[in-house]
Amino acid sequence: MASSSVKVNMEGVPEQLVFGLDIGTRSIVGTVGYKNNTSGFVVVAQVSKEHKTRAMLDGQIHDINKVSTTIKEVHKELENMTGRRFKDVCIAAAGRVLKTVEAQAQIDFQTDTVVTSEHIYTLDMLGIENAYNILREEKKSDDIRFYCVGYSVKRYYQNDYIISNLEGHKSLSIKSELIATFLPNEVVDGLYAAVERAGLYVANLTLEPIAAINVAIPERFRLLNIALVDVGAGTSDISITKDGSIIAYGMIPSAGDEFTECIAKHYLTDFNEADRLKCASTVNDEVEFYDIMGLPQRVTADEIGEVVEETVKNTTKNIADKIKELNGGKSVSAVFIVGGGGKIKGFVENLASYLGLQKERVALRGSEVLGNVQFLQEDIKVDSLLVTPVGICLNYYEQRNNFIFVTVNGERIKLYDNSKLTIMDAAIQMGFPNEDLFPKRGKTLIYYVNGEKRMLRGKEGETAIVRLNGKQTGMSSPLEQNSKIDIIPSTRGSDAVLEISSLPEYSSNMTIIFNGKEITCPRFVTVNGNLVSGFYQVKDQDRIEILGYYTLEQVLEFMDIIYRGKVYVNNVIAPMDAKVYDNFSIACEIMKEEPNYNELMAKYGDGQFPVLNNLKDIVSDNKENIEEEISYLDETEKIDEIEEENEVDNDNIEETQNTEDIPVDVNIIVNGTAVVLKGKQKYIFVDILDFYPVDTSIAHGDHLETSVNGIICDFTKPIKEGDVVRIEWVI
Repeated sequence: MASSSVKVNMEGVPEQLVFGLDIGTRSIVGTVGYKNNTSGFVVVAQVSKEHKTRAMLDGQIHDINKVSTTIKEVHKELENMTGRRFKDVCIAAAGRVLKTVEAQAQIDFQTDTVVTSEHIYTLDMLGIENAYNILREEKKSDDIRFYCVGYSVKRYYQNDYIISNLEGHKSLSIKSELIATFLPNEVVDGLYAAVERAGLYVANLTLEPIAAINVAIPERFRLLNIALVDVGAGTSDISITKDGSIIAYGMIPSAGDEFTECIAKHYLTDFNEADRLKCASTVNDEVEFYDIMGLPQRVTADEIGEVVEETVKNTTKNIADKIKELNGGKSVSAVFIVGGGGKIKGFVENLASYLGLQKERVALRGSEVLGNVQFLQEDIKVDSLLVTPVGICLNYYEQRNNFIFVTVNGERIKLYDNSKLTIMDAAIQMGFPNEDLFPKRGKTLIYYVNGEKRMLRGKEGETAIVRLNGKQTGMSSPLEQNSKIDIIPSTRGSDAVLEISSLPEYSSNMTIIFNGKEITCPRFVTVNGNLVSGFYQVKDQDRIEILGYYTLEQVLEFMDIIYRGKVYVNNVIAPMDAKVYDNFSIACEIMKEEPNYNELMAKYGDGQFPVLNNLKDIVSDNKENIEEEISYLDETEKIDEIEEENEVDNDNIEETQNTEDIPVDVNIIVNGTAVVLKGKQKYIFVDILDFYPVDTSIAHGDHLETSVNGIICDFTKPIKEGDVVRIEWVI
């Protein structure tokens, strides 16, 4: 590579030329050229200047002023050689500054949904944002800015199963695992500062791996799974192609300088002399040098190879491991090597071995990949060292990457322009909350039905409203310099709401045969042990039990039945707590009419029942009226004879018979006390007042409540042997 100020013949050279700078760890290479009509590139002039001190280490600028001085020297020499003036320059960031993060993202749908390209794009952007948050968490600072310069999806999942392409498939959930690559803000600022102090303006910024791969691996080869390794002085930059595109970038902080340091220590030379030995050993069989004692030495290239053997093995193993990591855990099909560090003896062989590839599948790339590049300087040696400098210039025509400024909700931010910037990139860069970009669901309701866990999702809210330069658009809209973006956050949908009546189990009613007629009853439901109606609104973690039965008492209460005599369930006399299931039969005698006790009392108490002075006197004075109220009752009690099929329980059959008008004693329980009714052949409730003392001179509540065998009744209720009676004041 030339480093002279010899004038270049500029005859036929167009006015517009591209000026590129490869700012490397050991040297800065300046290239001036243009793209010709055959889509090739013509290098008009090229100058290389080594740093006088170690102003850069591992691709990172440590001394901006010294690097700026070297840039000025390269710039001035190129202007002298061409007779042209250059103010705009293309540069590249070293691979070592890239930050690579693995992340996951998932989107859940409420129902089976056909996955569209928009869903996949949203999933990828969520993954990049998650990677960005991981990176900021690792740095323990919200002030550090990173720019996403590329990402690679390792694998997609459809309902937790790996799938190569999600689009068009139905799914309840989609997930991705990806690798995202970021560029730190301080590295970009350092490059810009060094260039601007040299009196130049950055027209385009790319990455060294991108620049190298654009030359070394043409588009027609990118369907193949190929890795490009650019072995510089401080770093080994890696990029991988597959299915027509670059899918991943990476770097290891180990390269040519480590080989140089091994040589310097072994042969006792300074760093610059050792670096000369390393480079010379790649082209000569023997190398002569002077050690620090001033003694002349002669060594063979094979001997130098043995000195750096272990370091080369360590470096190539690390490169092989990184390639596998970036390529989804497996080796690539082939590897191209560019850069001076890859020329050292044993590098190609060891890398092939660690990747499990044939030696022929790992090769240095130089003049064979620069076939479309023409050099006007006769003294330039075409080899792998020129791949990245030429790629930086070519990138100007292909992507014009740079930083642009946009405004998001009034905040001005800087974005790395990879020619694919969207509003989503701007939102991520400014730290706009992810939950405010996409529709938010209301709270999910978790509940249990008969021990089975169920879930009802909340409704989905409205997506964020996005405007670009005043016009409503979507998150995937492309950006330009000075774009003005307004994002109105998405809304949250309503929480999940569920009433008991909406449960499918509740809608299946029970059918009961009552006195030969079908009666439909809703299911009884308990929530956390408490009986509820169909209007009950289910709460989170509620435990719901749909009962498959009623008690006999509940059936009669539901039907508002006042019965007389005994009640039969499936032709068997049953107690009130007997369970009645679907299609059970119930039989009993229903009273034709329920006497209105309140009206009766109001008639004789001026409507002021609680202040009656003597209930017993009223009942006694108006016994004839009370008897008229029950005149519909037969003189003899008639009870239907209900027999089970082929089985008759004589103890449970009451025969209707005429008896003589002879007084009988009836034993009952009143408020827990045994009472004997005497002097009559039949008794009604009012007769109890003759044998059980009730203080009615003072009202002890709102009204007096009376019941027989647990059923509310009035004073005309017939009383039979063994009845349990309650008489109490109720507030």
